[in-house]
Amino acid sequence: MANTIKVAMADFKIAKAPDSLTTLGLGSCIGLTLYDPVTKIGGMVHYMLPDSTKLRNNTNIAKFGDTGIQALYDEMIKAGANPRRLVSKIAGGARMFEISNASPIGNVGDRNTEMAKQMLRKLNIPLKAEDTGLNYGRTVILDCETGNYTIKSVGKSEKVI
Repeated sequence: MANTIKVAMADFKIAKAPDSLTTLGLGSCIGLTLYDPVTKIGGMVHYMLPDSTKLRNNTNIAKFGDTGIQALYDEMIKAGANPRRLVSKIAGGARMFEISNASPIGNVGDRNTEMAKQMLRKLNIPLKAEDTGLNYGRTVILDCETGNYTIKSVGKSEKVI
């Protein structure tokens, strides 16, 4: 019997087939997945902000793209995933509020998306697909059996990337 494991905001989890991982309500946050298609180990981080170096006293590494993605990667390797086989898919990074382009708050979704790509380049993990940007929230599910990443949004057709 497969379980669906929930990943909270500012959190990350790993799972193995036949289980799946899900996170709800990605706005400007990113839901980044790592997946090893041979061991069928999958991981997901739901991070809120791109860069941990901008805040002091940060105790939650999963809140930030730079530290959250690295922590997820480390846990995937510990669980038996092969770093040379890992692939990634990302969703989220929406611009949820209309704020002038001069405001750094307005483009946090764009900065979150860019941090995901930067960290994946650093870790040599190919980005296989993404569903990012625009102005709506997303709920996502990573199926560890297939590696499919399903995106659901209110008023939109379900998408599998």
